[in-house]
Amino acid sequence: MKPDRRSEPMAAALEEARAAAAAGEVPVGAVLVHGPSTRIVARARNEVEAQNDPTAHAEMLVIRRAAAILGTPRLPDCDLYVTLEPCPMCAQAISFARNRRLYYGAEDPKGGGVDNGPRLYGQPTCHHRPDVYGGIGEREAAAMLRSFFRARR
Repeated sequence: MKPDRRSEPMAAALEEARAAAAAGEVPVGAVLVHGPSTRIVARARNEVEAQNDPTAHAEMLVIRRAAAILGTPRLPDCDLYVTLEPCPMCAQAISFARNRRLYYGAEDPKGGGVDNGPRLYGQPTCHHRPDVYGGIGEREAAAMLRSFFRARR
């Protein structure tokens, strides 16, 4: 089930991305929703600079928070919404978490790991492949990223 371009979870992820940009982080936000109710279980934004941690991507943090809240390392009844195509590290974490679906905003031709780069879910060694829907909130997510990087050049 592909949500419309103004889905509530993606709007929440975009809100997290705006907060990340305001904090000087690459503007990526993520939310994880549980079950058919689409109740938001956890939210996160990039915190690489704040935590001095190269793994503190929004996807990694939201998976960790949701797993702690739900008390389980696997999240098969959960869908992840993120404003940028996950990198290979995050794509693998999504697979390990067994997320049911992945919705992302902007593609990442240089650093993506889902529809670009290694295309992790198409590899025979990938044990779990979530359903993937790209382009949700893409225009706003891409504009936010372009603006962020333009300001730093």
